[in-house]
Amino acid sequence: MADVNSKYKDMENIKSLNFDAVIVGGGGSGMRCSLQLAEGGMKVAVITKVFPTRSHTVAAQGGIGASLGNMAHDNWHFHFYDTVKGSDWLGDQDAIEYMCREAPKVVYELEHYGMPFDRNEDGTIYQRPFGGHTSNYGEKAVQRACAAADRTGHALLHTLYQKNLECGTQFFVEWIALDLITDADGNINGVIAIDQETGEIGVFQAPVTVLATGGAGRIFKASTNAYINTGDGLGMAVRAGIPLQDMEFWQFHPTGVAGAGVLLTEGCRGEGAILRNKDGEAFMERYAPTVKDLAPRDLVSRSMDQEIKEGRGCGPNADYIEMDMTHLGTETIMKRLPSVFEIGKNFANVDITKEKIPVIPTIHYQMGGIPTNIHGQVTVPDFEKGQDEEGNFAHGRVINGLYAIGECACVSVHGANRLGTNSLLDLVVFGRAAGKHIVDEFRNTDHTYKPIAIDAVDFTMDRLNKLQNSTEGYYAQDVADEIRETMQYHAGVFRTQKLMDEGVEKILALEEKVNNIHLEDKSQVFNTARIEALEVANLYEVAKATMISASKRHECRGAHTVLDYERPLDDDYAPNGRNDHEWMKHTLWYADGNTIIYKPVRKVPLTTDYCKPKPRVY
Repeated sequence: MADVNSKYKDMENIKSLNFDAVIVGGGGSGMRCSLQLAEGGMKVAVITKVFPTRSHTVAAQGGIGASLGNMAHDNWHFHFYDTVKGSDWLGDQDAIEYMCREAPKVVYELEHYGMPFDRNEDGTIYQRPFGGHTSNYGEKAVQRACAAADRTGHALLHTLYQKNLECGTQFFVEWIALDLITDADGNINGVIAIDQETGEIGVFQAPVTVLATGGAGRIFKASTNAYINTGDGLGMAVRAGIPLQDMEFWQFHPTGVAGAGVLLTEGCRGEGAILRNKDGEAFMERYAPTVKDLAPRDLVSRSMDQEIKEGRGCGPNADYIEMDMTHLGTETIMKRLPSVFEIGKNFANVDITKEKIPVIPTIHYQMGGIPTNIHGQVTVPDFEKGQDEEGNFAHGRVINGLYAIGECACVSVHGANRLGTNSLLDLVVFGRAAGKHIVDEFRNTDHTYKPIAIDAVDFTMDRLNKLQNSTEGYYAQDVADEIRETMQYHAGVFRTQKLMDEGVEKILALEEKVNNIHLEDKSQVFNTARIEALEVANLYEVAKATMISASKRHECRGAHTVLDYERPLDDDYAPNGRNDHEWMKHTLWYADGNTIIYKPVRKVPLTTDYCKPKPRVY
């Protein structure tokens, strides 16, 4: 084992690899960042849990948001307003402005890379309407989602992968990152990872580490997320002493296939699909009179849940809603929604050209994550500078050597609720921004190789050996299932303070089981049981952060709807239960003592005027 010494130095299967930058995650944000670094002449490694084109970005169907104006008048100011409003005013307006201004640029860049967008007759990129996207500051729906049929994420991944191969990016496929390498000053010097194929341990040393590990939707029982989405990057950050931001906010996508959880893109409603209750009523007209079925996801999910609660659900148990696409016609469906047609057949036994398909709100996306600035640098509160007059930690400091991008990061452009198509946009804009910043810093700073600490691998090896030497304990999937069932019941679409408080108790009570997982299969080659056991630790940290953060936020905002704090829309103090006087602030959860602190929302945009809060209606 070169250059690394520890109490495990006799283990010859630990190897050390040196790079200019290591990116953990081969999805949209990771590959957009690695492309920027490779084009900048850096030696870059991408550690990826699955083959890059199988990353969860592949599941993004509907489009990438950008105010190109190809189908109707649009500009980035409208996109900015919609994103701030969609976030329920918890998004940081400087970051939101940056993302919306950069959007057309990055989409045209993807087009020039060869991404096969659908085309209008005049050759411009096809755009479809999407939930919460409007023209003229909420006046009417606008076509802003740049789409490649209903496989936009798939097209994006293949485009970025091909460009990375062209530029010489080095991929470590089916390697699992385990822990960050931290020096005595708190700087990050790389990661420790395990090769699934051989069980070999690798120490990846680099002056720059980028976490691009995606979300953690598998903390819930019913989820549109792939099984790989276990919050690995978040777990790594937490074990390095870094807080997680705004983890109480989880988006339920309105249209997961009932009973299966498989995603049906919002592009269905963008193309004209209608949600109907058991009476065949297009009920969204009652909840969002202006945009109807194209309201933001949190509002549509709550409306569907309300219909079911009030006895208007469909099916023998009245426990789902039906989405109607029969009026769109076979030609439109096969041209614009071919994957949805296949999903209908495979997971619901429904021909969507002739029948309505059963759907139900399903966990889809985490708005929170590892706190960063618009360059992707991980930032944490500077405790030495203290709190402001409202008790928030307004001053931050950068963790040297560490960046986070994509769904695992919290910039925060999504605030309390993400707009559809802003996820792919987030990946590309901030993957590119982090890459540009890293290249600029790399050219202007000393990046001489520095040997890592003698005991750098000890913590990780202790974790692995505890599993390897276990003789009794709990089965990993049983513990993971307990986490998921607890989260599903206690952190759903509608929450109560009592439910959340009980959820905190139940999650904390699982710690003993999480710490005593038994690994029955001790083999080295493709031991998926070992990987699943390691994933439980990550799931648990994310679940704790979510449950505790949620229980502490005493208001209704975006995806966090607590029945105890609901108020009328015309309430003077807290319209719809959103209490800007006390709760317009970001939550930060630290694993040490399960501590919660707060930092202010950044209200000042880069160049435009501040978008003032107002009641959120559509």
